[in-house]
Amino acid sequence: MMAKSVLSASKVYEYTVNPYVGCAHGCTYCYARFMRRFSGHREPWGAFVDVKVNAAPLLAREIRRKPRGRVWVSGVCDPYQPVEERCRLTRECIRLLTEAKWPVVVQTRSPLVLRDLDLLVAPEVEVGLSITTADDDVRRLFEPHAPAIPERVRALAALHQAGVRTFAMIAPLLPGAEELPALLAGSVDRVLVDRMNYHYGAWVYRRQGLEACSTDEYFADRGRQLVSAFAKLGIPCQRCY
Repeated sequence: MMAKSVLSASKVYEYTVNPYVGCAHGCTYCYARFMRRFSGHREPWGAFVDVKVNAAPLLAREIRRKPRGRVWVSGVCDPYQPVEERCRLTRECIRLLTEAKWPVVVQTRSPLVLRDLDLLVAPEVEVGLSITTADDDVRRLFEPHAPAIPERVRALAALHQAGVRTFAMIAPLLPGAEELPALLAGSVDRVLVDRMNYHYGAWVYRRQGLEACSTDEYFADRGRQLVSAFAKLGIPCQRCY
């Protein structure tokens, strides 16, 4: 598809860049599934991905025209979902941003991010892995097409060891997340935690008998536990709820 713009205003950071429309990870709870109604697709979320083939030249033009600001890569798709291995749009966008000295925050679930380590070591870049649980069986329930948890943990450790500023995004906080501090020790500079804020994944909780893990009390209790556990490791952990 031919996009009209690729550097969009964001409520999280100043800008976001989404090289793709849709996400093959198809996480059951994903808030970005609202994009389907703007895409013209009738397939379920996770069953389609549109490639913004002109993303790089558009971005090159837009960063010359717009005020410098922090760029989130990406907000409504995973920038390193499988199609990126072939299309390399995320890599080209990050290259353009780092060459122009724009600050970049990369957020992904994929170890494919390690392919671009040569770009990510730039001082303007911070990379986060979304790691929602330590239990890969739980991951299969909620994120059946996303990379396995051990792969994400290893990717985060490799990035950190290479000198990249790293963070873990425990969002949404799923059952088994309480084991993450031990897994992530020594691999992250900071941690963000958020609760399940969207109704899309509610059916998974019901089907698996996990309703007790979706209450306000559960999220408050587990959030406090995580903040305390990471603090003992000397890792800043922010609750976003």
